[in-house]
Amino acid sequence: MQPPMGDMTVPTASADPQIIQMATGHIVAQALYVVAELQIADHLSAGPRTAAALAEATRTDASSLHRLLRMLTGLGLFTQTADGAFATTPLGDSLRSDAPGCARAMVRMIGGPTIWRACGELLHAVKTGTSGFDKAIGQPVFGYFAEHGDEAAVFNDAMIGFHGSEPGAVAAGYDFSTVGTLVDVGGGTGNLLMTILGAYPSVRGVLYDLAHVIGPARQAIEQRGLAGRCELKQGSFFDAIPSGGDAYLMSHIIHDWDEAKALAILGNCRRAMPRDGRLLLVEMVIPPGDEMHPAKLLDVTMMMATGGRERTADEYRDLYRKAGFELVRIVPTASAVSVVEGRPT
Repeated sequence: MQPPMGDMTVPTASADPQIIQMATGHIVAQALYVVAELQIADHLSAGPRTAAALAEATRTDASSLHRLLRMLTGLGLFTQTADGAFATTPLGDSLRSDAPGCARAMVRMIGGPTIWRACGELLHAVKTGTSGFDKAIGQPVFGYFAEHGDEAAVFNDAMIGFHGSEPGAVAAGYDFSTVGTLVDVGGGTGNLLMTILGAYPSVRGVLYDLAHVIGPARQAIEQRGLAGRCELKQGSFFDAIPSGGDAYLMSHIIHDWDEAKALAILGNCRRAMPRDGRLLLVEMVIPPGDEMHPAKLLDVTMMMATGGRERTADEYRDLYRKAGFELVRIVPTASAVSVVEGRPT
């Protein structure tokens, strides 16, 4: 006998909250970008302020700004006082312009219009195996930054924040004491190289990068008192790499490029170094297993941004073999990166 319709329980489907939270991550990213761009944390450095006062200081709509900050209180960046004013938390303070770690620069780069457009072309990257940045912007990422100095400066600051504790971890995790001259290829403003030189007084450095990067690097090196031990050379690692080094360091360089370009860079490096030289790649190495690892997220980011990739240990071994190197060992550090050491074959 069929039960009355009123007694029937009709199953309903509901979306998994975790999936919804993941899918709305882009809204959170844009909210962070807005408060970083408006320097809200800087405006609150002297104490709590109302949304109206912040809106006047930032030339924004008070009601809209209030709603945005109210949402971010739920993520722990701000708190509201009893009278409705907003104040920063320790997490929110990390977005101040003078906060260590360059989190504000990282947020501005990731959430800014250029990278935002490129992220929208991830589907294109997956379908075609080519860079989403190229599709969205019409040129490769590093060519774009070479022509847009303001965004390049944000990118350089963001990379310091992204690499965070890596320089110290690399200097502590790998023994550079037997290196006479260390050539940092594509070393940006020299943050990693300066950290190594500071930890190993006997090592001399050569910083090699494009002309628009060398300028800011020179000032940073002089400020650290390392100008006498660090030579600056400008050029493209696709053309040639300076000779005369005992070890050649590349931090987050090879992951920027597809295999053909990666092999071209490594080939130039192989030609520049002596037979007993060392190749030292500072990269995240994808571990086996299903667990989430920063390298897996960065791998997809590189696929979208540059057409590059992160690699497993076996993939590095194969890449080294093709470029005329033997993978000697992978030295883990206290950070997410390892030092992938190779020697010419």
